[in-house]
Amino acid sequence: MIRELLNKKPGIEIVQGKASSDHIHLCLRIPPKYSVSEIMGYVKGKSALILHDRHPEWRSRIGKDKTFWARGYYVSTVGLNEETIKGYIRNQEEGSQIG
Repeated sequence: MIRELLNKKPGIEIVQGKASSDHIHLCLRIPPKYSVSEIMGYVKGKSALILHDRHPEWRSRIGKDKTFWARGYYVSTVGLNEETIKGYIRNQEEGSQIG
């Protein structure tokens, strides 16, 4: 779902990603025409709405405001340490992976 959403934004590339049971790590290339907060708001907002529609049984847990994700997120720019960050994402705890 996240890949589908990001494919709708021209120029954004998923470099590396890993989904765990309680969080997601993404390394993205975002062109300068987008702000990081714009992309994060888009992904978190749209995916929460999609999940709310696809899983009505979650509504009591999610709440009436359709809140799914935590309010915040962590962002760091990547430069010379890109390989280190990609390795970190790739080597997340095996037991917590969902896909």
